[in-house]
Amino acid sequence: MTSVVAIDAGTTGVRALAFDATGAPGPSAYREFTQHFPRPGWVEHDVEEIWTVTLAVLDEVATTLAAQGETIAAIGITNQRETTVVWDAASGVPRHRAIVWQDRRTAARCDELRAAGHEAMVRERSGLVLDPYFSGTKLEWLLRDGPDGAGVPADADLRFGTIDTWLIWRLTGGVDGGVHLTDPSNASRTMLYDIGARQWSSELCDLLHVPVHCLPVVRPSSGRFGVTRPECAAGLRVPVSGVAGDQQAALFGQACFEPGMTKNTYGTGSFVLTNVGATKPAPVDGLLTTVAWELADGTFAYAMEGAIFVTGAGVQWMRDGLNVIDEAAETGPLAESVPDSGGVICVPAFTGLGSPWWDPYARGTIVGITRGTTRAHLARAVVEAMAFQTRDVVDAITAASGTPLAELRVDGGASVMNLLCSFQADLLGVTVRRAAIQETTALGAAYLAGLAEGVWPSPADAAGAWKADAVFEPRLDRATADARHADWHRAVARARDWAPHD
Repeated sequence: MTSVVAIDAGTTGVRALAFDATGAPGPSAYREFTQHFPRPGWVEHDVEEIWTVTLAVLDEVATTLAAQGETIAAIGITNQRETTVVWDAASGVPRHRAIVWQDRRTAARCDELRAAGHEAMVRERSGLVLDPYFSGTKLEWLLRDGPDGAGVPADADLRFGTIDTWLIWRLTGGVDGGVHLTDPSNASRTMLYDIGARQWSSELCDLLHVPVHCLPVVRPSSGRFGVTRPECAAGLRVPVSGVAGDQQAALFGQACFEPGMTKNTYGTGSFVLTNVGATKPAPVDGLLTTVAWELADGTFAYAMEGAIFVTGAGVQWMRDGLNVIDEAAETGPLAESVPDSGGVICVPAFTGLGSPWWDPYARGTIVGITRGTTRAHLARAVVEAMAFQTRDVVDAITAASGTPLAELRVDGGASVMNLLCSFQADLLGVTVRRAAIQETTALGAAYLAGLAEGVWPSPADAAGAWKADAVFEPRLDRATADARHADWHRAVARARDWAPHD
């Protein structure tokens, strides 16, 4: 039997997951890696550690498949987006730790660019807003200030990429012939790519002082990028044939192939994406326009996106920062142990607020605490914050499109909580469908790779078996749901009013 292996390189760990020709999941392996916080608001990753754990999980899955007599037809890669990697092509050595998408160190630079009147051009070319979330100002910072204030040399050996590009380069040989490539879904998250012209923008590169020679070549999301070198890829010689940013991969894995179809992934952050078809839409305040995917046959789709910075990361904070839970899996039962949050609202703006606010200076806020507040009330408030933030984004998307939401397809780690899905249906007033296969991000990457290698003849064949694991219908009356949402907005205003002193 033939399988496709997806490498899902996320924000806190890397998973390898095999899928057979029916789309059913097979062997998987997962490893976490270290989070580095050198200063408040700064987040970094060691990309050599990411490479090490990637090899470990790939080797584990490949070994299991071989023991079962199965072959690997292709590898697909999906990844945390915007995280910025620079390395030396001659030595293969990273020139700095990766600056993670959550990092806010370039907030002041984004303010400066905005004040200088550049935001309209940036929005029109890239579909993005001026925010430190994206790769462009991170790369500019590295070239100007890092490491140790000296700046990374912009010489002929400089290579830039997001995590997908780093992994492709290493898997296909690294310093010995590795290919320097990415796909449009990842390129469109850098703030350096013209999503209308579908090429790197000299205007954006000039604005951010980025040398074009360090950027990867952009190839379709489904198509052969290269072939792994056995000595670099756990003994495998397999084509890498599908690449997409994690949220676009999840949109593909959720079979949202028609314009108007919408999904939300509750991961470290949450990302609401709506397929808006092949025509680039005009910029919309509070939302992003991004490339969803490009297939080898020329099929091209844009997506409208709302990015929420902290959802599952709020659970990690309760576990690692506050020590109020021992395991993330405790969150759902603990939150369900109380009938409501007891009036507590948590705005988890730990690294600012994303859509629809785009406020890098907002800070985490908890309001409504009384002497009777317990850790269960806090857990419930953290879970409810995921749903409140999602409604904010959906409201912005529906206002921009003029089309009400018919249903929401959900996936990601936190979506296993029935409480979250039920409360989400209540707040939105629509049906919420939870995917039967939760690893839709990995599934989307596998589909993209398998389509390129003939495992599936078409997207419809690949995802025709999509089905829901559970369906949640709204039960709360609209007046009550709207009142709860209004209280949330009062708390958001408090979070945005807080401006800490240097």
